[in-house]
Amino acid sequence: MKIATRITLLLLALVMSISFVSCADVDKTGIWENATYVSDKEFGDGATTVYVEVKAEEQSITFTVKTDKTFLGEALLEHELISGEEGAYGLYITAVNGMAIAEGENAYWALYKDGAYSMTGVDTTPIANGEHYELVKEAY
Repeated sequence: MKIATRITLLLLALVMSISFVSCADVDKTGIWENATYVSDKEFGDGATTVYVEVKAEEQSITFTVKTDKTFLGEALLEHELISGEEGAYGLYITAVNGMAIAEGENAYWALYKDGAYSMTGVDTTPIANGEHYELVKEAY
């Protein structure tokens, strides 16, 4: 076989294996025992599509949310993907995907946009088509 053909086949096999891994279910252990969803899922049919990766205990899944809402919090609440309490600084997320921070646990749900820590809360973060967010369980 020609080298170009071998390289093409190798790259194709690599892409396929990554696709299978990224679609894999998370293990229902630890905080994930209480998760509503354990694999990637799509919600809604609105004009704006955002991707929200949920990360906890070295596992993650991604929600594809299609919405007509203006703010991230509205879009996530619309599909019951988060819950929280209103506080002095807006909505404080207490659970993501059914996974709540245990009482007395020194952790919280951090919001990132394109890998950078968000300077706005989930309910004041405007969204645009194609954006990527992360909700990450972090210790403090």
